[in-house]
Amino acid sequence: MTYTIAEPCVDVMDKACIEECPVDCIYEGGRMLYIHPDECVDCGACEPVCPVEAIFYEDDVPDQWTGYVAANVDFFDDLGSPGGAAKLGKVDFDPPFIKALPPMGEE
Repeated sequence: MTYTIAEPCVDVMDKACIEECPVDCIYEGGRMLYIHPDECVDCGACEPVCPVEAIFYEDDVPDQWTGYVAANVDFFDDLGSPGGAAKLGKVDFDPPFIKALPPMGEE
């Protein structure tokens, strides 16, 4: 189990969660942020600092956003486990599920 970032993050990407993550497992994609399921240590530090309330423990993702659980995993299919988001930087990629979404957020 791990934490998942859901729809409120799409096209917003506040990044407060990145600053709080002690293991650097929150990666920046083209339209949203993604939590690496194997690198996340389930500490929960990211959840309370998200201003748009987009982060959920995997079992607590609202039903309308369950597709985001798979999207967070799919983001890392080709990327693998880089061992830290900071050294990698922004990745101009989103899984098809995210790419297909209409424009959202406040950016």
